[in-house]
Amino acid sequence: MTVSIRRALAALAGLLVLTLPVSASAHGIGPAAGKTVWEFLPLGAEHMLLGFDHLLFIAGVLLLAGGLRRAATLISVFAAGHSLTLITATLAGWKLNANLVEVVIALSVVFVGMVAFLGRPKTWSWFTGVVFAFGLVHGLGLATRFQDLRLPDKGLLAKLIAFNVGIELGQLLAITIMMMAAHLVIDRTRLRPGLKVSSVPLVAAGLGFAVWMTFFPPAPVNPHAAYAIGSCQVRDRTETFEGDSGHPARAFTEPGQPAPEAGFAHVIGDGYVIVQYRPDLPAGDVDSLRGHITDPGSGRIVAGPAPQQKEALKAVHAYNTLTCSSYDLPALKEFSRAWFADPRSKPVE
Repeated sequence: MTVSIRRALAALAGLLVLTLPVSASAHGIGPAAGKTVWEFLPLGAEHMLLGFDHLLFIAGVLLLAGGLRRAATLISVFAAGHSLTLITATLAGWKLNANLVEVVIALSVVFVGMVAFLGRPKTWSWFTGVVFAFGLVHGLGLATRFQDLRLPDKGLLAKLIAFNVGIELGQLLAITIMMMAAHLVIDRTRLRPGLKVSSVPLVAAGLGFAVWMTFFPPAPVNPHAAYAIGSCQVRDRTETFEGDSGHPARAFTEPGQPAPEAGFAHVIGDGYVIVQYRPDLPAGDVDSLRGHITDPGSGRIVAGPAPQQKEALKAVHAYNTLTCSSYDLPALKEFSRAWFADPRSKPVE
């Protein structure tokens, strides 16, 4: 197995060095808006298989392991580390600079390559601990990328677990491909690179990726880019309101009455959510919307009819707009909850 892994690593590292810019730019997380829990499985697998740095780290660990049992132990420890921080950091809202994390991960590839160059450890306990620590770092990077998706809290844990399972499946697939490539190399060539020779492309690839991410980092994710909440879409706010007549006389303006646009113009600066609805909504929808708007527990929110509006429901705050082609009260509640949790929503004293 040792020779097979060495050959596979040498081929894999060389290929990934050639495709470095593509790999680096692709290593995000694909579109997730509206995906079901089960659809997060392939999303996680895709993220792993496009992860230049993750793949090389795994290849380096396999190179050093030199045996199936030790390889399984090290990969399991690594998986436990990144699973722990992926789930914990995402649920806790911990975010780091994703590009900085990627540089650290690239340097972890360099570290594994240098250990391989110097020779296998005489004792494996310290190296196993280092693999676990790097797994924690990998998980923090994954958590940061995952949070960039801005998924609603409802169903988040299930989607996160599915995404993590997808990562593990992708990792298993990657290892399988490495081993198949190794057997192909054995069948087609007579090359027998030693441990030191095999470590060279690993170190080179890790250094190359670290330099690439330092000087050519991908564009930051726009936290206000369009994303989905339920059946609705959230985008940057472009709507404006004219005038300033103070607070609206009432929180909910009934269908058939003119909406207090000047009042909306006043309260949007106070951190309010402004809801505009089509007055031809079914009576039951209007009743439920009225109940939500007038409930003191709903927070700073006002609503009025918009006869010319195409969308069934629209909600606006200082930065974003929620548009719903059909009535979706849970989406409105989630949109408002997220805004009121944002420090920018607090009115200036």
